Amino acid sequence: MRVLLLLPTATYRAPDFVTAAAALGVEVVVGSEEAQAMAAAMGDRALVVPLADPTAAADAVAALHQRSPVAGIVAVDEQGVVAAATAAARIGLRHNPPAAVAATRDKAAMRVAMEGAGLVQPRHRLVRAGDDPVAAAEEVGLPCVVKATSLSGSRGVIRADTADEVPGVVERVRSIAAEAGAPGDAPVVVEAFVPGVEVAVEALLRSGELHVLATFDKPDPLDGPYFEETIYVTPSRHPTATVDRLHETVARATAAIGLVEGPIHAEARLTPQGDVVVLEVAARSIGGLCARTLRFGAGISLEEVILRHALDLPLEDLRRETSAAGVLMVPIPRSGTLVRVGGVEEAAAVPGVVGVEITVLAGRPVRALPEGDRYVGFVFARGTHAAQVEVSLRAAQAALDVVVS
Repeated sequence: MRVLLLLPTATYRAPDFVTAAAALGVEVVVGSEEAQAMAAAMGDRALVVPLADPTAAADAVAALHQRSPVAGIVAVDEQGVVAAATAAARIGLRHNPPAAVAATRDKAAMRVAMEGAGLVQPRHRLVRAGDDPVAAAEEVGLPCVVKATSLSGSRGVIRADTADEVPGVVERVRSIAAEAGAPGDAPVVVEAFVPGVEVAVEALLRSGELHVLATFDKPDPLDGPYFEETIYVTPSRHPTATVDRLHETVARATAAIGLVEGPIHAEARLTPQGDVVVLEVAARSIGGLCARTLRFGAGISLEEVILRHALDLPLEDLRRETSAAGVLMVPIPRSGTLVRVGGVEEAAAVPGVVGVEITVLAGRPVRALPEGDRYVGFVFARGTHAAQVEVSLRAAQAALDVVVS
């Protein structure tokens, strides 16, 4: 049995998916935008896939499948989700409707779909080239948040508090989007800022039914002007009734978008008025190395859960382990060159910390949000209670010293 993993050039997650495939005894075919160094030796275990062109990607995958069939296709990161859905639909494998997946990559289309299903949504406007961004901001209400339509991970998301700030913020967001490959005059979304605490839901869709795998609290405020995520902790400490309502709302959101199969990562705000406002739904699993916080059933990883689903292998127990777990995404304090990350041994020695992984080498350029799309590293912690895990992560964060020239 073979699985095709679509890997963007810059991804943290390839090793964990390859490890999960090995645990299942599944052969991996690597599909990426660039030819692998060992492509000749790998034969049909390596494939050049133009992830930005889903039709061409499906052509390449279909040709491979005709020569040497694959049993499942998994997009490891955001950039490959539309290509994966299109290719899987072409050759008849388990998949999401490509149009639904494309809607998750378009913040404006996602807003329209969720609003049409009666879900509480912030007031929002799509601002195209030539439109008056200040008028749009005043229409939705200030403060507002300006977002690039197709980026993820808080990249290209900036809050503007006054009308005077709006034109500069829109220009900056467009510049960030252009750097990522969008046209220089690409539209942006302007929406009312949603106050409240932020949470995340990790789930798996199976024939349209949402199976929640984990609910994460984000204990650090995310109020802007940039929205850099730091700490995720599970299980949630919100009341059971609130968490149930969150899960129900995420299920309605996925149905409104049209998603039916595969991993889901959703982010939402719990407002002071008691509303659940879904901010984003992604047709992929949690980013970075954050999935390492999760274990299910007899100890299988999130990557193994995803591969089992894609390959139609048994998935009997999707219950998360009973202990609390969390991750610190080590932020980049400013753009420049990473000189060093000090205090790693001290952070690793903090009670409850089970791993520290620095993912950027000294001497490499780093970029802070909202332009950047990476973290310096990740710290993992486990404990009996979520509060205990949060304490461990904060102590580890205090021990680390990220020096950027």
